[in-house]
Amino acid sequence: MAGTFVGVDWSGGTWLAVAFDGATFDHAAVFDEVGELWQRYEETATLILIDVPIGLLESGNGGRQCDGLARKVLGPAGEAVVAPPVREATRKRRYPAANRVNRRKAGRSLSRDAFEMNDGIAAVDSLLRNVPEAKTTFRESHPEVCFRAFADEPLSHRKRTAAGYAERMRTLAGFDADAPPTVQAAPPRAGIAAVASRGSAPGPERVADGDRLPGEQFARRVG
Repeated sequence: MAGTFVGVDWSGGTWLAVAFDGATFDHAAVFDEVGELWQRYEETATLILIDVPIGLLESGNGGRQCDGLARKVLGPAGEAVVAPPVREATRKRRYPAANRVNRRKAGRSLSRDAFEMNDGIAAVDSLLRNVPEAKTTFRESHPEVCFRAFADEPLSHRKRTAAGYAERMRTLAGFDADAPPTVQAAPPRAGIAAVASRGSAPGPERVADGDRLPGEQFARRVG
């Protein structure tokens, strides 16, 4: 398969990108800003698959359809899909303020896990709203949905356990032998997510189709 597919994870205020050339691992790079990442890949990437919510709601308590579909696919592991903040809440720097906005506009509290992603979510949202051409390349990708697709069955262990880490590494190795050493050379938390996301490129079942998110596309296939 031609083209470069880039999996991206945001961790500790930086962006880890892992590039896949259509056949195997190509390279990894770290960026301070998502805009720098876009400048690096805008001419070469077929898709940039990013572990950050895209397509934020302004208000409403129904949630995003893709999140519900991803939870359905993951079953008992569905808690890994965090409900993102509404757009206004992502611009708040302190949790109490962000939570108040989310409760007022979405009718629900904002989880701490979701708030910790605020800076990354807001950065991607701003990029896609201000650089329209980036919308055709960026897609939201959830690592746990990718692992579920690679394994073709639910995973047995939580990702933050030793057994869960080993299970995901075995799943990646079965898909790409270069994946385990790539993860081991990356920052502890970010590596496995970015590698899983860029691995979602092959096959129509694992790539966004039109405006669909990868999680929604996969959920439609197995749901």
